[in-house]
Amino acid sequence: MRKFHRILQIILLVYFAGLLIFFISFDTMAGLVGIAEVTSDSVVKILLTGLVLFLISWLVGKGVKSSLEGKVKKMENEMNALKAKIYDFEHPKTTEKPKSQETQPPSDSEGSSIPPRQNFTE
Repeated sequence: MRKFHRILQIILLVYFAGLLIFFISFDTMAGLVGIAEVTSDSVVKILLTGLVLFLISWLVGKGVKSSLEGKVKKMENEMNALKAKIYDFEHPKTTEKPKSQETQPPSDSEGSSIPPRQNFTE
């Protein structure tokens, strides 16, 4: 798909470069192609052909970009899963339960010298 996108971009570049050269040297090249004069119909056809080539190239480019972003996101998810596995191996879960009394501050009902708070409603 990326190779096809590059080929489309080259075709688009050659198309518009050829048109530029053709219209710059129209007096000498008109006889070779068989165009006596440039009409609005011929210019519209030429520009619409260029627009179609550009849109096809742009859509293929968007497809290439989205597929690459999908691959990157998939690789990031795999990498995060592997990091989680490595972390789990390096830090195995301990079977001991932590002592809750040592880690928690004493609550109000455990013999604190401060009386409990009273809510007054009037």
